[in-house]
Amino acid sequence: MRLQDKVALITGGTSGIGEATAILFAREGASVAITGRDEKRGHPVTAKILQSGGKAIFIRTDVRKSGECRRAVDETLRAFGRLDILFNNAGVFYPHTILDCSEEEWDLQLDINLKGTFLMSKFAIPGMIQQGSGVIINNSSGWGIVGGDKAVAYCASKGGVVLLTKAMAIDHGPQGIRVNCVCPGDVDTPMLPEDARLRGLKWEDYLAGCANRPLGRIGTVDEIAEAALFLASEDSSFMTGAALVVDGGGTAD
Repeated sequence: MRLQDKVALITGGTSGIGEATAILFAREGASVAITGRDEKRGHPVTAKILQSGGKAIFIRTDVRKSGECRRAVDETLRAFGRLDILFNNAGVFYPHTILDCSEEEWDLQLDINLKGTFLMSKFAIPGMIQQGSGVIINNSSGWGIVGGDKAVAYCASKGGVVLLTKAMAIDHGPQGIRVNCVCPGDVDTPMLPEDARLRGLKWEDYLAGCANRPLGRIGTVDEIAEAALFLASEDSSFMTGAALVVDGGGTAD
């Protein structure tokens, strides 16, 4: 129960890392609000938490829109009375070089991955300042630290998340707010087979490429959720401005 009596808001909580983190945070004692653009995917996640005795709500949110981000924070505060943890997890990825990345696709990835993190934090931080404490976790990527092939917009957005994290940590540490980011490598989420499809690769060939890592496999959503839990809890009480890489050694070789 490392998050007993805490309230967490998780964007992109309808599947993958966001879903796993929401379920884990609830199991550790937190009341959880999750956001996403698809209600049909959101309500089954909250139902899992409620059925296990936890507290959870779903808030339909497009993190590209300022008004919807403000509303997500406001509805979390109305439902649970406070906000202790914000996990900026919503993200998208489309594989392209700078030559074949359209302006629309560039804007989409920058808006969801980076601007969404900015907007959600902008509206969550005032309440955290008022209560004198808070934790923000931003989901970046190993490709936010090193470059990746056919991923110019994604790398730009996730690299931005890393430095946004560090800048926010400097600004708001004196107000009792810790800001860190987690940088996953290849993780078994719906994003991975979609990436394989868009690259024109067979799934087994794609996995073979992912296995060319020191640990020889892709990660699980639960492994990333555990890293997010560490950053959300007092176990990481002396950490802020850090980029926690969880990638099976992908950025080490």
